[in-house]
Amino acid sequence: MPKQKSVLKLEGSIGDISFYKTKDGYLAREKSDIGNKIKSDPAFQRTRENGAEFGRAGKAGKLVRDAFRPLLQRSADGRMTSRLTREMMKVLKADSSSARGERNVLDGELGLLLGFEFNFYSNLSSTCYVPFSTSIDRPSGQLGVSFPAFDPISGIAAPAGATHFQMVSAAAAIDFSKGSYELAFAEMPASPVNESIAASSLQNSLPANSTHPLFLILGIEFFQEVNGKLYPLKNGAFNALSLVGVSTM
Repeated sequence: MPKQKSVLKLEGSIGDISFYKTKDGYLAREKSDIGNKIKSDPAFQRTRENGAEFGRAGKAGKLVRDAFRPLLQRSADGRMTSRLTREMMKVLKADSSSARGERNVLDGELGLLLGFEFNFYSNLSSTCYVPFSTSIDRPSGQLGVSFPAFDPISGIAAPAGATHFQMVSAAAAIDFSKGSYELAFAEMPASPVNESIAASSLQNSLPANSTHPLFLILGIEFFQEVNGKLYPLKNGAFNALSLVGVSTM
């Protein structure tokens, strides 16, 4: 990349040369028409198709993130967005009825998202060993997670410093066509990590007979008690959150 050595440092364009400032100094480069070529040149047809599908997958992933944002703010890792987009691309590529470049998540296989962990550094499967069960009743709009009675000492892998934990869940009906969603949220009371838990369940109520894909997530959050008040342990770094149920009609 050529550098500007003139006493006058230029920014902008002169003819086919663009001048600009970077952290490495003032540089110059020849203008490129690659943008227009990608938009119209037949040689870039595959590029346009891939770009359209990647954008569609990214938009679908953002809608899922927006729907579950209240929980993601307390559990997701820094690279969750890119990981979810990658999984959405797999969903989209499972669309066997649309032409290349027009494939979409609704005609794909949303069930491929089942088991997605929103916090790469704290997976639900390695944090909660309690054999919970899930249920999705589309006619009633009830999505639930049920737990048998359990002892947290053996059923929960609580990190050092945690004095309490809390099971949380959320359900969403997502309309990928209109970019909208409806959310329901449920949580158990925070409980000491050394006290037995009776059989219980988390129930999330969505509109009955929804025609949209339904998603159910389950998470566990850890706290430390200080002077009678509970504080999120390490700002939620150890919290786990996983997609445990998907219904696509």
